[in-house]
Order: sequence, then structure tokens, then C-alpha cells
Amino acid sequence: MEVLPEVDCEEDVTILDDEDGNEERARDLEGLRDLESSLSNRRITPTVTHIAKPRAHVDPSKCPSSYKENSSQEKLMLAMAENFRQQYALLYPDHKALLLCPVNEYGVQKFVSTTLRSTLLPYSELYDWEGCASFVADYLSLDLLDPPFELPKQLSSPTWVLQTQRGTCFDFSIVLCSLLLGAGYNAYCVSGYATKEMCLLDQSRQECPLLQPPIQDETEEPKKPIKKYSVKPSRDLHSNFEKRQEQKQQAEAEATALKKQQDAERLQKEQERPPPDPLRGLRVHCWVLVLSGNREVPENFFIDPLTGKSYSTTNDNFLGIESVWNHRNYWVNKQDCTFGCDEMTFDMGDLSKWEYVLCGPTSQSLSIISDPKTSEEPEDDEEEEMDELKVFEMPPSWVTKIDISPADMEMRYPGGMKSILYRRAKLEKFAPYLLKDGLVTKLTTYKDIECTQSSTIKEWFKHRSDHLDERELHTDTNVTTEHFRPGRSDALKYHRYITLVPETERQMDFYSHTRIDGLARRIEKPFELTETFEDRTDFLFYRHVVYGKQIKVIRAGEAFEQRPLQRVEERFHRDPSKPASKDVAERIFMVSERRIQVTFHLEDDKIIPAWLNFIKPKEAADSQKAQAFTPQMVSGFQVDPSAKPYKNLQLYEMLVELIREEENVELQIRESGKEVRSILSSREKEDSNTDLLISIYNPTRNETARRHMEEKERMAKEKKQREKEKELDLLAPSQVRLGLPEVLTRQDALQLKTDCLNEFKQELFNKASLIQSRIEKESEELQKKQLWYQKNYLTMTNEDEDDYLAYCSDAMFRIHVLKMRLIRHKEKAPQKYLALEEKLRRHPRLASHLL
Repeated sequence: MEVLPEVDCEEDVTILDDEDGNEERARDLEGLRDLESSLSNRRITPTVTHIAKPRAHVDPSKCPSSYKENSSQEKLMLAMAENFRQQYALLYPDHKALLLCPVNEYGVQKFVSTTLRSTLLPYSELYDWEGCASFVADYLSLDLLDPPFELPKQLSSPTWVLQTQRGTCFDFSIVLCSLLLGAGYNAYCVSGYATKEMCLLDQSRQECPLLQPPIQDETEEPKKPIKKYSVKPSRDLHSNFEKRQEQKQQAEAEATALKKQQDAERLQKEQERPPPDPLRGLRVHCWVLVLSGNREVPENFFIDPLTGKSYSTTNDNFLGIESVWNHRNYWVNKQDCTFGCDEMTFDMGDLSKWEYVLCGPTSQSLSIISDPKTSEEPEDDEEEEMDELKVFEMPPSWVTKIDISPADMEMRYPGGMKSILYRRAKLEKFAPYLLKDGLVTKLTTYKDIECTQSSTIKEWFKHRSDHLDERELHTDTNVTTEHFRPGRSDALKYHRYITLVPETERQMDFYSHTRIDGLARRIEKPFELTETFEDRTDFLFYRHVVYGKQIKVIRAGEAFEQRPLQRVEERFHRDPSKPASKDVAERIFMVSERRIQVTFHLEDDKIIPAWLNFIKPKEAADSQKAQAFTPQMVSGFQVDPSAKPYKNLQLYEMLVELIREEENVELQIRESGKEVRSILSSREKEDSNTDLLISIYNPTRNETARRHMEEKERMAKEKKQREKEKELDLLAPSQVRLGLPEVLTRQDALQLKTDCLNEFKQELFNKASLIQSRIEKESEELQKKQLWYQKNYLTMTNEDEDDYLAYCSDAMFRIHVLKMRLIRHKEKAPQKYLALEEKLRRHPRLASHLL
């Protein structure tokens, strides 16, 4: 129902009589018609950045007959719709015309309900409403209504809309409603009025969904049980008056800050508020209504097909409803929408609020759970009258089955990409494998409302060989953060840096469970290095390195710059297999001072840990000997005064072990530096030359798999061709004897047939003779063996006798097989002869002469 523009009302309202009221309404209608006629000549420039291209040419010869003509049932439905339209125009002359029978892409009138085609596609993404709405919003481009306050004259089929990937908001809704009906939702298309931003797909004043914080589940922490015999906490000696004063000052400061923030937000909203829309309440829009009940939908809600977002039925963006329809019926709204859809109910069986086109079961409420605002039930008399009426069912859909290929599903966006402008943000979406670097989503945020000064650039990737998943660049600080999926050889998980030059500030996180050393994090600064570890067998979890200024080092005849170690600090978890006084908790290698400090773990009943401090002896120089170890080089503290002090030999052995550990630690630190440089070098190569991973089950993109399939097909064709060429021509030998004539006469044909049959008969006879000769040969050899046995059986051993019996058994078996083969050959020979004769009679070169 059309919504009138807002007008200012006086405080004192005068109640007019019937005549004055009719005159006032007539003047309002006349003024509204004048406003509409004046606005029809005004050209509205859309604020969206993309304008759809002209529609492609339609070839009527390549479409089903249902697209170009109407069946008898459809013609009857069109006649009923025309009758309903005339009655509606007579009863409600001040209402706009309904969208009942627009033409399709071939210029044929179709009832809107028959344009819906309930379809469930074989993609898991399209099994729920979120996936369907997101797909339709991404897959199609918008054609704006022209003019924006009139209904479209053409409503294309969902198959045509999906083929061209373009359509009006009505086309969007038809496609989305068809998918939702196929997925089992109680969905309806809604024709009504909406705000300018929603009709023009202007999201420049909305927050980007990717910038909104995720909703966290508020779970109450379990309360700790109060122990009966617990130690009472110490008494709080702070002043309650001072606490109240601090809280009061803090509350006042927070209130002042909140007021300033609200004032700033109010001022910003005033500056960003769009100018008033002269067509407010007149802009036609189409969206989808989903009623509660099916698919466990708890309450009714709207879906805007242009954005794929869901809204409450009381949302302010929807200003009014004229009609709704599904694949079974069409309903006209009779409720007042002066104040939007806030007070509307969606019980389609309530005749006082909805008027149906088709009478019957489909005119009743189709929602499983009725709207809570409707409590009236139809009377028994109305039900009896309904049963007496003749029921006319909606004709089946004239649209063919909706089909989306996997390639189109993967491409998803028109041309493989789509750009959306939000408030101070720009979102760009790309199809997989469209860009060489694997970029699929790019979000750019801006500092100003005009989107001229970028603040951050966030990118998401897929199918990259370096397993890069996400990258974010802060343009102010030039700090880049990268997130990686598992699978890299270096187990890199997270990388934050300013530049890829080594020995600069950066942070690297790793998948520690896939590394041998258990490294979880590495933070590098120009003169510092911090590493944290997890689940190590030596219980090391922290290492901090301090470097000095770079110096030139000559090693193996090569000169290079190196940062000397100044200090190395390591920390260890508790090792339960050792006593606390012997388990190292922290050790510090002060390389520049030639000192080593060791701190042990704190014992349970102590408040101070034990520690030892070593001074390393000087090493041998050119003219000096190495300094000998003395007890004065060690100082320490033992917590237990009754414990035996360390002996000099024990201290010396500990010092030697610590010096060895210091060398190992220095080597590990150098290896860490090499690994950092290796990772940075590989990252530079990966960014400059990115490779995308392609599944072996994707032959369209996997070149190796495609070549393998083509090679297999080629070999199969060649094998089939060779087998075909190997088939012998039965007439070839006889034709050679006749001189290979190009044209055969009847006499030549009879001669060829006779020769072939005679040759085949001779082959059958030869084969029978061969089998008979083998039988005679085997029988003769068996008789000779039997005569030999009769002569020598008295002098034969048991082994000779066993060999004789085995030979006789084998010989009898061979003779039996040959006899069976001869019998079978004699039985099959006449059949083969007749089959050859029939084959020759039907031979292409002899058939014309013999039949």
C-alpha cells in the first residue's frame, strides 16, 4: 500500500463531517496525482556505482514452448487475474495498480506466482536462508527501476536472470524466493515501498559487516565454592569515604566524556545525514518475507535480496506493502501502512487484512505457527461456504528447472568481482583463482566520509602455496601483519613487520607443535631478540638476547658484519624430577662482562631462591697463559643453612658445563638469525612470484591432471582404432585370386562365397584332424608306458611305481580333454558354417548380389 509523504500536523485537530472529509480526501488525491505526474518527468540519478549494461538479445528458438505461449490453465489464470484487477481498481481507486500479469523476457504475459520455481540445488551452501540470500546478492547485478515509483512491466524467469546475472529487485526476489521454497522455507515475494538507500542499493551510510565485532556468548563464570574452614581474608584498611569520593569523581568524569562523545556523534550524524528524499514513500521495492514455522524459524522476518541481509518486520526501511505472493497464491494487503510495517500482521487467512486471488486451501494461512497478533478464527459458516466453492489450483510453473553449474557457483560474482561501498570502507570481492595472487576479499577503511584517505587495507587469500590467509596494512604506521594457515615448512603462523629487511623490528608466531625446538614466538628489534617456547623437554620457555653495535668479523677468509652478544637470559619451567634447589629457573650469560648468573627454583617453604654467580677465567692469549679457576670466581647463596656447601670440583664442573651451554646458546642464536633471514628471503620470493594450489580433482585448472586425462582418452581411441583395423576382411584372400576387381558381378559374388565356405570347411576339417592326431599320439605313448610297466614291475621301486601311476593319470586326463574338445568341435562346426554363410550373405559387397 502506498505511503503518503510526512506532513506537519497542528496540535488542535478538527473533526470534519462526512462531506468535508470526502472533499478533503479528494483534494489530497488530486494533489498526490499532480505530484506523481510532476515527478514522472524528473530524472533520478542513482547513487550506486554500478549501472547494469543493456540486456542481451533473446533467441526464441532456443527456449521451451512454455516460455513463448500459455497453456489453457494459464490462460484461465490470466482471465481470473484480470477480473480480480478490475474489481480491485473499482473498490480501491486510490490505490496503485498491482503486479499481477507482467510479460516475461519473450513478451508473453505470465501470472507472477507461476514465475516462481521451487528448486533445491546440490550445494550445501544453499541449504539455509543465509547462504541463499548471500549467493543471490553476490551473483546478480542490479537494474534500477525506471521510473523508481512504478512497477516493472517485465518480470523475467529465474533461469534467464541467472543466465544474464542481472535483474531488478523483483527479479532478485523471484530467484531468492525460488531457492528458499526449494530449501523448505515458507517464503513469499513482497511488493511494496522502501527507503531510497535500500531501493538504490546505497550502503555508503552503513557499517561494513566485516568491521562489526563478533557477538560473544556471555557465559557466567562458575562461582567458587566457599570452604567452611578457610582462612579469612585480611582486613581492608582503606577508607570507605575516600573510595566513595573516587567513585564519584570517576563517575562524573565518565559522564562528561560520554556527553562529549554523544555530542560529537550527534554532530557527525547531522553532517552525514542525507538530504530529504522527495520520493519517500513512493519508491517501489521488492523483497522476501519468511514466515515462522518451517525449518525451525522462530519468528517472521524480511530479507533484502539486494544485500542478502535479514531485517525485522518492524524495520523502518520498509515503508509499506501492496501485495505478497508465493507459488500457490497471491494476496493483497488491506492494512494501513501510513506508519510503515510496524503494526502489520501476516496471517494470510484473515480476510479483514488480506485479500486473496484464488479461493481454496491456499487462501488460508500457510504458516505453521500463526502470527501472535491474530487471534480471530474463521466462523463455521465461512468454512462451509469455502467448501462449497469450486477450487482452482495455481497452474504449475512455466519456468524450467533452475540449474547453476559448479563453474558459475565458483565464479559467483558478475565478471568474477564485485565492489561495495560502505561508510568509510570499501569492500571488494573476487572469485577464487581470478587473481594471480589468490586474493578473494579486500577491505579498505578510510579516515574521512568521502573515502579519500585510506587508513587500513585488509586482504584475504585462498589457495596460495605459501599458505598466506590474511594480510593487513596500516597506512599510517606502515605496519603489515600476515596470518598463515598450517602447512608451511617453517611453521610460520603470524608475521608483523614494517619492512622485510633483516635486523629490524618484527614479530613472528609459529605453530610450536610442528617445530622440533617448540618455538612459539620470536620478537626481534634492532638490538634485542625475544623467543618463547612451548612443550620443550629441557623445560626452556623464554630467551631474551641483547646485541651490541655491529662489528666487522673475518671468518674463513670472508669479512662480514655481525652483532656481538651482550647478554642472554633464559628461563625454565619447574622440572619435577629434580629438587628445587638443584633445578635451574633462570640463567643469565653476561657475555660482555664474562659472567654467568644462575638462579634456582623457589622451594615450597621458602621465600628466597638460591643462586650462584660465576666469573669465567680468561682464555689463553698470545703471550699469556689461561687463567686458572679459583674459588673466588664463584659467589652464591644457599637457602638452607644446614645444607652442605658446594665443593670446588663441583663448582668447576658446573662452570665448565655452563661455558659449554653458553656456546650452544650462541650457536642457536646464530641459527635463529639465519632462519629469520631465510624466512624474509622466501617471503619476498613468494610475494613476487605467487603460485596457487590446484586440487588434482579439478581438471579444468590442473594442467597436469588435464593432460593426463587427454592422454588416456587419446590412447583409448588409438587402441580402439587399432582393434578395428585388425579385423580381417573375409573376402580379402578370395579377392586376390580374382584380381581385386573394383566392381563385383553376380558370378564373382557367388564364386567368392563358394571359395570362402570351402576354405572355412577345410579349416574345420583340419582342426578336427589335428585333435584326432593328438588323441592317437597320447594313446600310443600311454600304451608304450603300460608295456614298459608290465616288463619291469617286478624290479620297480616304490618311487618308480608312484611316477608311473602319476603319468597314467595325467595321460588319461589329457586324452579325456582332447576327446571332449573333439566332440564339442563336431557339434559347433555346423553352427559356425551356417553363421559364416549368413555373414557372407549380409556382407556389404555381396548382399546386393545374393539377396
